[in-house]
Amino acid sequence: MADLVIARNPDPDSTLAYLVWVPLGDGLVFRTSDTWPRTKALYCHPVDRDEWPDGPDVVERMPLRQCARYGAAIDVVADRHREKRSQVVYTRARGREMVFWQSPRTRKQARPQVRTPTARAAGTEAAPEIVVDSHERYAYRFAGQQVSTTKRALSCGDYAIVVGDTLVASVERKSPADLVGNLLDSTLRHAVAELATLSRAAVVVEDRYSQVFALQRVRPALLAEGLAELQVRYPTVPIVFAETRSLAEEWTYRVPRGRLDLGARRAGDRRPRPRRELRDRPGDRPGADDGRGALRAREH
Repeated sequence: MADLVIARNPDPDSTLAYLVWVPLGDGLVFRTSDTWPRTKALYCHPVDRDEWPDGPDVVERMPLRQCARYGAAIDVVADRHREKRSQVVYTRARGREMVFWQSPRTRKQARPQVRTPTARAAGTEAAPEIVVDSHERYAYRFAGQQVSTTKRALSCGDYAIVVGDTLVASVERKSPADLVGNLLDSTLRHAVAELATLSRAAVVVEDRYSQVFALQRVRPALLAEGLAELQVRYPTVPIVFAETRSLAEEWTYRVPRGRLDLGARRAGDRRPRPRRELRDRPGDRPGADDGRGALRAREH
């Protein structure tokens, strides 16, 4: 088995400091930012094999036990005791193909081993119905929840509660890449403005807040300021980072119904006070004399 080779990138203007040679087929070459995915998945920019220098400044030569492609992932297993298993994963984000190099440690950090609850959402006596936007390509199935779903075109949001013909609560779902792309082209601003017209709405992101800044070629301060501006301008539409897709699905299931039930209880709290509470005022208690009785006696 050939070696995986990591060399310094000779391009001084590149933000990706290393070149990685993956011995698969005739060889794959990527630019990346580190020598191993220790704390986070590493973005890998694919380049032509001609970019591999004739005399590379080799940082590490890693003997491999396995290097094989299975679907959208390349399993890379090093012949050593520590930091030996990893994957090069092909995915799509912002309408283009992207490649990430990840290890079991970074996958575990990204997908914590938690079990989501299956109890029915608060304030629901029967299984609630969630309306899923017909344009949602990879919709939540809510398989472990007591809920029914139906698909139709929604005026805003991806998952909604509809009472009669009225849209009363809605959640917009975003992946980190979608969030960043829509924030930069102002699509997210318009979407949140539409959500703000509802009494209950939110945006849920399928990752941690820190991962927004891990995306390459985007200035972190620009993203932070854009998200902060949206929250200040539209305080009734929270942007929630739910860490994983399964947790985002669980949050989406509970929040619209929970906020709907809370709104109904608050509306109920605004009813007139009972008559006995009104009589607790001094002038309304039986037998209370506020001076008006003596005045009427003098007039007679």
